[in-house]
Amino acid sequence: MASLKPLFALPLVGLIAACSNVGANYTPVIDGPVGPNFNADLYQCQQLAASQATIDSSTAGAAAAGAGLGAASSVIINDNSDDLGRAAAVGAVAGLTSNAIQKTHNREVIVRNCMRGRGYNVVG
Repeated sequence: MASLKPLFALPLVGLIAACSNVGANYTPVIDGPVGPNFNADLYQCQQLAASQATIDSSTAGAAAAGAGLGAASSVIINDNSDDLGRAAAVGAVAGLTSNAIQKTHNREVIVRNCMRGRGYNVVG
């Protein structure tokens, strides 16, 4: 039963990634004055970022790549396949985590670019 513990983390990671608007709630650093429409513009840009899919085909690909890498590294490093399932599960979780981090970054970029498009001097 101990070898199944990493598998229980997979739905949890997926749920956290699916429900989180991290990245979409980003507030960029603006250089210079902001006008009276700043809060409305920021809200609209954050909503645009939040509308982007959290789980898509790249999520499944990242999990599969992580699982394959974890399994392969277990076989190469340990020179046996005794812990193959556990290594694949850990690799899949690592792939999902990496994908969630990338999605968060992408949402921040959307907010920054949207605010730039609305005329703000975004510096970070």
